[in-house]
Amino acid sequence: MRTLCASTLIGEFFVIGFAGLVAMKDPDLSMTTVWTVSGVAMLLCVLLCGVVTRPGGVQLGWALQIALIASGFVVPTMFFMGAIFAALWWASVHYGRKVDEAKARFAAQAEGERRAA
Repeated sequence: MRTLCASTLIGEFFVIGFAGLVAMKDPDLSMTTVWTVSGVAMLLCVLLCGVVTRPGGVQLGWALQIALIASGFVVPTMFFMGAIFAALWWASVHYGRKVDEAKARFAAQAEGERRAA
């Protein structure tokens, strides 16, 4: 699960950075505000890569997805990009868990065969 989720989060890191560049063109937003919000979100993406398998990591990831969708109120394209990344996050968590379960089954089976031999 960690690999799939981390890949999604790194993709989000870049999308948030590009969205920050687009948001800078809004005359109502200061550069400081844009980069503070974008920087915190980008930092959260990187930090979540390391803690996604710990308790609460997936929930923090979902909070990030909601924030990414909500950023569409500033950069309208982010409604679409946020929805895409929310779907990717769901797939990463869902299929990542299935892969982890399959790896555990195969490891247990191999261990059982090794002991039987």
